[in-house]
Amino acid sequence: MPLESTYAPREPVDLRQTLGPVGRGTYDPTFRWEGSNVWLTLRTPDGPATLHLRAGAEIAATAWGLGAEHAIAGVPDLCGAGDDWSALDVSGNALLAETRRRMPGLRLPRTGRVFAALMPAILEQKVTAVEALRAWRQLVTKHGEEPPGPAPLGMRLIPTGDGFKKIPSWEWHKAGVGPQRSATVMRAAAVAASIDRLADKDDAGARLRSIPGIGIWTAAEVTQRSHGDPDAVSVGDYHLAAFVGWAMVGAPVDDDGMLELLEPWRGHRQRVVRLLLASGVRKPAFGPRMTIQDHRRH
Repeated sequence: MPLESTYAPREPVDLRQTLGPVGRGTYDPTFRWEGSNVWLTLRTPDGPATLHLRAGAEIAATAWGLGAEHAIAGVPDLCGAGDDWSALDVSGNALLAETRRRMPGLRLPRTGRVFAALMPAILEQKVTAVEALRAWRQLVTKHGEEPPGPAPLGMRLIPTGDGFKKIPSWEWHKAGVGPQRSATVMRAAAVAASIDRLADKDDAGARLRSIPGIGIWTAAEVTQRSHGDPDAVSVGDYHLAAFVGWAMVGAPVDDDGMLELLEPWRGHRQRVVRLLLASGVRKPAFGPRMTIQDHRRH
């Protein structure tokens, strides 16, 4: 039987704006939009679960599976309940102030699932989004389990740490994942249970960076999602620094320049980045493009 609950946020919550970073592309097997409503599959300490959230002034949540109770309990954090923007002052920047005015429902989600955020982040290292999303979709679709309840066709649970370790080398090859990234996945999979118990964002970031193959970019991409880290900046991202530069000063900058521009909002830098990304500003479409590497040919 499904478990149902209703979450009444104290402030507006826009599910699409808030949960956008949790999903990995349109065809993510673990995350699916249906209009303004969303389906998620997740592994919890109690077992697998499928969670459906229906948008509105109150967010209606329904969950199935052994982990249903845990999934329902996590809905407020998933919808940004612990994300307090009251100390963020963007009044001195017209673009940020206007974006915040237009999007009062933007929140930072806290999924509480480090391993689930880490696996796709590793696949996204030093490759294009197209290649990374394709690999994630192929691997989870083939090696993930069917979720409980009436999840939409094609949805899957992320493999467990042991599940990832059992994926044979040729399957990584077919998915376009080279040996460096697949080896990093194996090292992370070996400590899956322990990293999911890291409740503090700083501890989580430090522990993740202690795993060979995981650096500041990957750790930031994870804690932004798993812990709702309001200050984590994806330093080393192929596009982000240039985008922040164009949005804030009308010219591209490098990572050091991006950090300098964001410094006035230290403690809130991820919130500022999310506002910039939601502002509608677009970086001019010129400059070098990253070549998609096809590891399946080697």
